[in-house]
Amino acid sequence: MERDTVVKEVVEALKIFSRDIRTQIDEMGSQLRAEIQDTANQLRAEIQETANQLRAEMQETANQLRAEMQQFRAEVNERFDRLEQKFAGLRVELTETQETVHFLASKTIQHEKKLHHLAKQLETIR
Repeated sequence: MERDTVVKEVVEALKIFSRDIRTQIDEMGSQLRAEIQDTANQLRAEIQETANQLRAEMQETANQLRAEMQQFRAEVNERFDRLEQKFAGLRVELTETQETVHFLASKTIQHEKKLHHLAKQLETIR
């Protein structure tokens, strides 16, 4: 009987030990799940923060590009305005030059007619 009692006590001790180990394993599993969940939450937060920073940087870059494009547009418009003014001045000068050429051409024709007429008169006199 003593042997049965010892065996029963050993079995009972093993059951208690087994329950303690299961409890510890369950607690460690719960702790591990909680740590995994915390880590996942931290990663999500970091990813979200990084995404927000990237969005902000992209927006800032886009704003800078817009500002540079507007400045470039203004410079190009200013240069085109200056070119238009130069071309307008050149058109006026060209028109004036054409008028002068036409005037001189008509005067040259008049003088040639007079010279031709005078030459005929000289021929008739001789």
